[in-house]
Amino acid sequence: MSLQETVLMQLRDLILSGEFAPGQRLAEQQLAERLGASRTPVRAALVTLEQEGLVEANDTGKYLVRQFTAREVTDAIAVRGHLEGMAARLVAEHGVSRQLQGDLQACLDEGDRLLADSPLTIESYAAYAAMNDRFHALILDACGNRALQRAVALNDKLPFAPASAMLPMQGTVALDRDWMLYAHRQHHMLFDALQRGQGARAQALAVEHTEVAQMNMRLALERRAESERFMPGMRLVVG
Repeated sequence: MSLQETVLMQLRDLILSGEFAPGQRLAEQQLAERLGASRTPVRAALVTLEQEGLVEANDTGKYLVRQFTAREVTDAIAVRGHLEGMAARLVAEHGVSRQLQGDLQACLDEGDRLLADSPLTIESYAAYAAMNDRFHALILDACGNRALQRAVALNDKLPFAPASAMLPMQGTVALDRDWMLYAHRQHHMLFDALQRGQGARAQALAVEHTEVAQMNMRLALERRAESERFMPGMRLVVG
């Protein structure tokens, strides 16, 4: 990656990890010193982050960390569901290649193995999150629609919109683990619909799949003190 891309990625990660408070001013010079870069790539990164919706400029042109309402977050999750639903329908209609079939099956097998443990470990959560991201990425990559892929990539830059964003809260209580098992069962059903060429069913399953993330966001807001320990970025969400 170029220096500008590296600075953008680092600054985005700092914001999403809750390093800055909502409304906090992001001073270019201080950020440059923290990231070991000049002010030019930092300034460019702030412009990009404003376009993504993570920061906002005040009346004097200074950049501030945005705060998000719970509605904004749940809307972003819903958008991801509909975009991924369209991707799933396209894959089902185009047909699943042998390579894609093998890759998706490997994800399902790994998820089955990881979720067999009770209780789950932190390492299991991390491994499951990586598998979950891979499963979703495989379907998105295979859909062949670049405009759709760009839309998902942009939406995923918002807090808690990506596929695995809510996983760290799952498994903290028995009910959460049950929902995690249910979500992986949906992976199996989606894979079946893709193989059978059932576009409408695949689309509906992908949309429904995001309800688990919506439920976990509701739980995270109800258990804010606990959720902020697991996900410091929850501090960006008000209400």
